[in-house]
Amino acid sequence: MTPDVQGNPLSAAEGALIAHSLLGEGLPPEAEDHLWQAGLSYHLDDIAEKHLHEAQALAPGHAAVLIGLYRFYFYKGRLKEALEIAKRCIAKAAQENGLTVDWRLVAPSDAAFGHYENILPRFFLFSLKGYAYLQMRLGALKEGQQAAAKLLELDPSDKIGAKVLLDVLARMGQDDE
Repeated sequence: MTPDVQGNPLSAAEGALIAHSLLGEGLPPEAEDHLWQAGLSYHLDDIAEKHLHEAQALAPGHAAVLIGLYRFYFYKGRLKEALEIAKRCIAKAAQENGLTVDWRLVAPSDAAFGHYENILPRFFLFSLKGYAYLQMRLGALKEGQQAAAKLLELDPSDKIGAKVLLDVLARMGQDDE
């Protein structure tokens, strides 16, 4: 759900590789192959999506598959579908971190959110950021603001970039002078 270190969007294949290397334990080789095929056929929407759904069928709920689906829908501009996957990512990340399923009730002390190198808490934070952003893009500004505020509560050093989302909301309706 993030760009690479230069700020460029990751391809679906790159995203799948990162997701697999970070969260790919237990991913069946057949599902991994479908993720790679989806990345290679990204420009062919129907084929790429078919591979993603095949991966999902082989590894339902696996983080690498969810990330692949999210990236596909997000970069294809299918924001409502991306939002549904973001919700599933939050649920998966909450489960993996031993958190409550309601992100509103998660406290900074519930996981090592302040340690950016900890992959599972970071997965939760990035999933919540995607959720906040998509809510805002789809017009649910209050929900997006609440999610971004929760991000800042969990990540007060703002390594994830919640302030950017909150700043956009604060500037809405103002002239661009």
